[in-house]
Amino acid sequence: MSDPVRIAMWSGPRNISTAMMRAWENRGDTTVTDEPLYAHYLVATGAPHPGREEVIASQDRDWRRVAAWLTGPVPDGRPVWYQKHMAQHVTGEMDLDWLARLTNVFLIRSPDEVVASFARQRGRPEVWELGFETQGRLFDAVAARIGEAPPVLDARDVLLDPEGVLRPLCDRVGVSFTERMLRWPPGPRESDGVWARHWYDAVNRSTGFAPYRPRETALADDLRRMADACRPHYERLYRWRCAPGGELAGS
Repeated sequence: MSDPVRIAMWSGPRNISTAMMRAWENRGDTTVTDEPLYAHYLVATGAPHPGREEVIASQDRDWRRVAAWLTGPVPDGRPVWYQKHMAQHVTGEMDLDWLARLTNVFLIRSPDEVVASFARQRGRPEVWELGFETQGRLFDAVAARIGEAPPVLDARDVLLDPEGVLRPLCDRVGVSFTERMLRWPPGPRESDGVWARHWYDAVNRSTGFAPYRPRETALADDLRRMADACRPHYERLYRWRCAPGGELAGS
């Protein structure tokens, strides 16, 4: 490949985003970057996340400089740069022009499962923290620029058939698939953000994508209302997901 491929994977919290980062890093030809807009997000929103001050100290908090870096030369000169992003880190004051220089992909998960997992991990979230609305805004901006729906992956599909989803995704973004994306060594990585000790215990024990298991999502009334508020944004992107085998689910 003569031109590097910069893949921006836009997820929300409590998804398989870190496992997906492991899959891409294990390719061997890929540099990965872990949530480069996290410090900006914490400063802009005041969100009281674990290790907040450590995260802010570890990154550039100016989103303009971060965006310029993410669209510049690839670290280590590798042909692929995989950028793991949380959609909610894109705050309202940010313009989106820099996304035009990236290959944007969207990773979604059922709102019921996201809300239940978030509540178990951190307590009751705010709707904006879950990223669904921002994912929809970013999806619309990218689709308007490229004239078609960008790739969308649903976490359930990935867990049910990792190769069946990742192989056609690689085709769409212009890189070759390798089976190294399906298995990786356990343990932390130097590429992990400083927040890893608060969030990455499960993925550090993993050696591949976990088999899909239906989750118990009996939600209290307030959490049910939250999931219901997120569902229209999720369902709109779900229509465009890349189902296993590469078939586009919607139109």
